[in-house]
Amino acid sequence: MDFSQLFSGPYSFITGYVFVYPFAMALFWIAGSILFLRTKELKSEPLDIEAFDWPMISILVPCYNEEETIEETVRNLVGLSYPKKEIILINDGSKDGTGGILRKLSEQYGDVRAIQLHENRGKANALQVGLFASRCEYLVCVDSDAMLADTAPYYLIHQFFKQGERVGAVTGNPTIRNRNNLLSRMQLVEYASIIGAIKRTQRLLGKVMTVSGVVVAYRKKALVDVGLWDRDMITEDIAVSWKLQKRFWDIRYEPRALCWMLVPETVSGIWKQRVRWAQGGQEVILRHWKVLFNWKQRRIWLVYLEQWFSILWAFCWLFITLLLLFTATTLQEMLFWFTFSSFALVFISLIQLFIALSIDSRYNGKLKYYFWAAWYPAIYWMINTAVVIAAIPKTISSRLKGGYAVWNSPDRGMKKKVS
Repeated sequence: MDFSQLFSGPYSFITGYVFVYPFAMALFWIAGSILFLRTKELKSEPLDIEAFDWPMISILVPCYNEEETIEETVRNLVGLSYPKKEIILINDGSKDGTGGILRKLSEQYGDVRAIQLHENRGKANALQVGLFASRCEYLVCVDSDAMLADTAPYYLIHQFFKQGERVGAVTGNPTIRNRNNLLSRMQLVEYASIIGAIKRTQRLLGKVMTVSGVVVAYRKKALVDVGLWDRDMITEDIAVSWKLQKRFWDIRYEPRALCWMLVPETVSGIWKQRVRWAQGGQEVILRHWKVLFNWKQRRIWLVYLEQWFSILWAFCWLFITLLLLFTATTLQEMLFWFTFSSFALVFISLIQLFIALSIDSRYNGKLKYYFWAAWYPAIYWMINTAVVIAAIPKTISSRLKGGYAVWNSPDRGMKKKVS
């Protein structure tokens, strides 16, 4: 095949889409981040903690095989200055020593309660049990490796009163605390730039793809209204975000609500995490396809369609790459394709990363990690393609099988080297 046919022949549309889609979306996220900064963040008034009568909150911490991290997390939560809180630890049938640690912590701290479940039935089920046991209208859900900034609960809860009765959830700003190797530092940049930029832009559209499961606050009334979390969905945070927004509950993004978390530091750990995320996104768009035929749901159409466009892009990139691999007459043609496509993606991605990191550095000084951004765009799109394709059979199998979506202990990184 003549290489020029990729740009002028029957495959020109697919080739154009491979180039245009990520380039256009990067520009979209850049514009959205800047607009959110100018219209929301820069106009945010400092929070006067002393001037507000803060309601009591329930902090829910689901656990499954978390003996290495849970004590540190609980000490952090107990030490928060938020005046009225209860901490509910839910052991979801752990196979390690988590159950004994939770029992000890509940005896040690007066505002900590432990719930022992004897069978692993997934994070969504554990959260539901925690909700039933909670005494409060406002629930702050955090992962068992999370370390909340002292001001995070204030910023999260304040949104419910600042924005009105229709706020059903407020998602915080996760940031990486283990920065020991290339993989963790690349994820640090990703969370600040790609994930942060997307949330800022989607919030301007009025709908978001998902709250951050590692740190999110819910209004209990809103959760009850939508039937709580879906226990058959692999990513409970994505699933409940769509249920809330379909019932016209609002979701807010609060970048000042910082949460420090651990991320995988191995290729296999990242792979499992990203496939699970991709599967969760695919499960959601399959379950909620009817939103496209409901005019009242039009504000979520762009978020929904973008998910399909990203899946389509992955297959288009793979198709063009394989086509060239089997039909290219010279090595130069293959090298030219990868060089040209990589340059375009890396160029626009580096601009997006710099702008997004600059914005997020207002809270946690991440701009100094921009050097590590140079590594990420070169492999991000290829990883995304592999993850999307690998998740599809899992999504189909999950939908056919049904039942509880159980979880495994995630790769929390090299704990002993956490900075």
